[in-house]
Amino acid sequence: MNSKRIVTEEDLQKSFDIRKAVFVEEQHVPEEDEFDEFDVLGELCEHILVEHNGQAIASGRLRIVDGVGKLERICVLASHRSLGVGKVIVSGLEDIAKEKGIVSLKLHGQTHAEEFYRKLEYATTSDIFMEDGIPHIVMEKELAL
Repeated sequence: MNSKRIVTEEDLQKSFDIRKAVFVEEQHVPEEDEFDEFDVLGELCEHILVEHNGQAIASGRLRIVDGVGKLERICVLASHRSLGVGKVIVSGLEDIAKEKGIVSLKLHGQTHAEEFYRKLEYATTSDIFMEDGIPHIVMEKELAL
């Protein structure tokens, strides 16, 4: 199981389908909040997809904001959680950041995933705040190039 950079509209749609299942249907995030102007192929951000046995099971994206890499929209289908897929996504996004010369990363993590990100060496740098009715924290990490 590996992540791959999304370069086709077909794979981008697979990512959208996963995000809709996880964020919109499972977590009740309004669809208009989940999808935005960065959900296109090109230079605005990089999207990745994880497939297992030919099935798309997870996705995420990296966006550069003021010189900092922001990990966003990281999600895994419920049927494939607890298999290490999240680590594959984060690692893939970190690799893309390194390629771009980005050493500072941040993310808005849901509080239930805080320990997962801590194990990947992200540090909590904010108090809890609400995003789409879900408690989040800002977490940050410095990469070694």
